[in-house]
Amino acid sequence: MENGSGKRWGIRGNKEVKSASGVTMRSVLDALMSNLNASDKRGLIPMGHGDPSSFPSFRTTLDAENAIVRALQSADFNCYSSTVGILPARRAIAEYLSQDLPYKLSPEDIYLTLGGTHAIEIILTALNNPGANILLPKPGYPDYEAWAALGHLEVRHFDLLPEKNWELDLESIEALADENTVAMVIINPGNPCGNVYSYELLEKVAKMARKLGIFVIADEVYDHLVFGKKPFVPMGVFGSMVPVFTIGSISKRWIVPGWRLGWIATNDPNGVLHKSGIVDCIIGCLNVSSSPVTFIQAALPQILGETKEFFFSKIKNLLRQAADICYDRVKEIRCFDCPQKPEGSMFIMVKLNWSLLEDIDSDLDFCLKLANEESVIVLPGIVVGMSNWLRITFAIESSSLEDGLQRIKDFCQRHSKKQ
Repeated sequence: MENGSGKRWGIRGNKEVKSASGVTMRSVLDALMSNLNASDKRGLIPMGHGDPSSFPSFRTTLDAENAIVRALQSADFNCYSSTVGILPARRAIAEYLSQDLPYKLSPEDIYLTLGGTHAIEIILTALNNPGANILLPKPGYPDYEAWAALGHLEVRHFDLLPEKNWELDLESIEALADENTVAMVIINPGNPCGNVYSYELLEKVAKMARKLGIFVIADEVYDHLVFGKKPFVPMGVFGSMVPVFTIGSISKRWIVPGWRLGWIATNDPNGVLHKSGIVDCIIGCLNVSSSPVTFIQAALPQILGETKEFFFSKIKNLLRQAADICYDRVKEIRCFDCPQKPEGSMFIMVKLNWSLLEDIDSDLDFCLKLANEESVIVLPGIVVGMSNWLRITFAIESSSLEDGLQRIKDFCQRHSKKQ
């Protein structure tokens, strides 16, 4: 390709960026959306993304909205934020998280980020050294894979066991680790599996991580969104045993993913992360990164401190009812196998039974054809590391959920092998 002067351009795009972003949640959801049939007048039913904010039943609380308005109208927060976040916001998060811990966090333990995904980028960059590797769950959240690939951080997968309510395979984790392993990731409540880990299991994880000399990255973006028998237990409870990076945000519990405010909390009463220089690396990464919107930071003390318990109870009840509906309807679909009923977050994992289907080549092909024929979006399992599975989001209006599941059932019947 010539540049007009007769010389040939030799510049090309970064192949590693293209490769790392090839099978991401956003890219696949965009492909599914582009495959919708414009002539279908029934309307789209989005069951592929963990964002129920557009549905009236899931609107965030007025307490949060009013806090944003007050902070914006004060005109005191039209400025740049400090690198790690403004002090009142960091103090509020420390107090919020400390309610569930046996020790107190301080503002110096909190670092604000542009949502949970930004927190993933910061932590993986701070931990990365030549030859390092990290242990990730399979299935898991794909952004860990993407940022690890961009940073040349080797990924090693450990299995979550569907027949054991998606618990970790602890023996496989220990076998995967070596002297170059820097951390393991725990997602609790689970995305994409909807599972919730018990205190006893998390304690075993902490003991194993201590034995191996690795850190734990606890992805708790769905903290307290639990509606089964198990309570939510933060991994930070075991911070005295093993240093824990907690990733959190207001996106899910307050149903405001577009506000883009998350955090990293260092649960480390023994000061290991400071002594090792990793905290300095986190601050260094934040120094060359963007900060969350300052007036949203300023609203955090009111959002975290003044939201009524009624709002949280309402959201959990909606999710419980939706999970019941989804699990019951999924069991009626012959080509689906569903090992466990969700206990938390907004998702259920479903395995495709290929012996009962025809004219479908893969989980991605299933989702593309479903979008085209039924205007329903669900996420193919390949995105979360589990081919031949689907991740279905049930955090939508109950009427839309019923309609969407019926459309999926009709689709499966239409593509069933003839008896």
